Amino acid sequence: MLFVGSFVANVSVVVRRTLVQSLSPDEKRGRVSAVNSLFIGTSNELGGFESGLVAHLITPVFSVVSGGMGTILVVILVALLWPEIRKYGRLDAPH
Repeated sequence: MLFVGSFVANVSVVVRRTLVQSLSPDEKRGRVSAVNSLFIGTSNELGGFESGLVAHLITPVFSVVSGGMGTILVVILVALLWPEIRKYGRLDAPH
């Protein structure tokens, strides 16, 4: 499972970087990439802290379940608030 999880995480990195590079205006691509890297790095650290804190204060099982439910909730909210994101389709299709 560690291998599968790592593989899927790497695929998501490639997808995110591809989208940042292909959808950012040429003159802002470097800045957008820098901000994206900052947010990704920070979110991993904050997420790890939050998960550990919830596991310590409540239980590890609750931490995992609530984290999964939170992720699903965020995906649903993004899909509802920004419907244009759903219209991008496949990465290999021309836009």
